[in-house]
Amino acid sequence: MDFSVKIISTNISKSKTISYNGKDVKTGIFKVPTCDEVTIDTFNIVGDEQADLIHHGGEHKAVYAFSSNHYDYWKGILANKNLSYGAFGENFSVSNLSEEDVKIGDQFRFGSTLLEVSQPRVPCFKLGIALNNANAVKLFTKNYCTGVYFRVLEPGVAQTGDTVSIEKHATHDISIKKLFQAYFDRNYVGLERVFSKALDLETLAPEWKDKLAKRLSITSD
Repeated sequence: MDFSVKIISTNISKSKTISYNGKDVKTGIFKVPTCDEVTIDTFNIVGDEQADLIHHGGEHKAVYAFSSNHYDYWKGILANKNLSYGAFGENFSVSNLSEEDVKIGDQFRFGSTLLEVSQPRVPCFKLGIALNNANAVKLFTKNYCTGVYFRVLEPGVAQTGDTVSIEKHATHDISIKKLFQAYFDRNYVGLERVFSKALDLETLAPEWKDKLAKRLSITSD
């Protein structure tokens, strides 16, 4: 990874209710860039809201970061050159945050806040709403560039322009991309090894441990 990592945009939102397929849907995915310094607490960023607290937010999804480097790809795929930071619901649009290199358990310093990598992001249908594309979830999953969920080890503050430094780099080889690809690509060679190794990681979020254990039980039947 190129560790000249920097916060390019800080994005937050209040939750709101929208109409989708004839139903009211409450969501906090429509993040808006802010130039203000934000306070990062144990479970979220102060002033940022998640509507579905079962699937979003909480200890292991307190902060979501997405690489700003991915935006050119998506502007082309979506034919939207005006796609703005925060479009994927990320709290931080960060330069040079590579899913190939970021590993479960890596620790990063965002401003004064210490964050630990907990899991990849699995998108829900609301990403399609945010990007105005019915195929967005499928495209996102096939691209394997998921962004990164973090838990908060040391609350603090951060803002656009802050340098992001790596404080601890895990010694195993379970990267965000490897774990996500092994889970979603049924033809992935060696997925059982990846799953077994990931299950041994204390730093992997419980939600993903459950996913992997269930998948392993199916593949072993």
